[in-house]
Amino acid sequence: MEHPIHHIMQEIRITKVTPADVEVLQSIGRKTFIETFARHNTEQNMSQYLEESFSAQKLVSELNDKGSEFYFAHLGDQVIGYLKINTGASQTELKEGNSLEVERIYVDQAYHGKKVGQLLYEWAIEIAQQRAYDFVWLGVWEHNARALRFYEKNGFVPFDKHVFMLGDDVQTDIMMKKMLEPA
Repeated sequence: MEHPIHHIMQEIRITKVTPADVEVLQSIGRKTFIETFARHNTEQNMSQYLEESFSAQKLVSELNDKGSEFYFAHLGDQVIGYLKINTGASQTELKEGNSLEVERIYVDQAYHGKKVGQLLYEWAIEIAQQRAYDFVWLGVWEHNARALRFYEKNGFVPFDKHVFMLGDDVQTDIMMKKMLEPA
């Protein structure tokens, strides 16, 4: 008998997001951000952040940025997760030419535990290797234990911390990196 998770993984397709997909991106972006962070933050700070980070205008300008790429994970005709990567000057920090930043991997809560995040992550690593980057890095909120475990398991090590604001709340991200073997 086929394992159900294996079955789901075979059906997941990854496609590059274009500016024409902005409404779908906005919807999966808001939904997964709320699922991940709402219980830890005030409603006011959440809505301010969602307004700023997931406005159609902001997303379109990010989609048109040569250094940023978004990818959807589809199951059938449904978008169940997405990935955002940045290179060069489009990275949120570091801005080194030899690195790729994974800025976001989010998966619809209904599909957690089904390896969708792992697939999106492996897609990012594959891109980084194909383009011969030396390392991949990312920032994880210090209280997001699930994400920290995921990246540690995949060979990332902490190298720094930085502060970011969610509304009026000061929060700390742990910055992690993974060196890549030359292809």
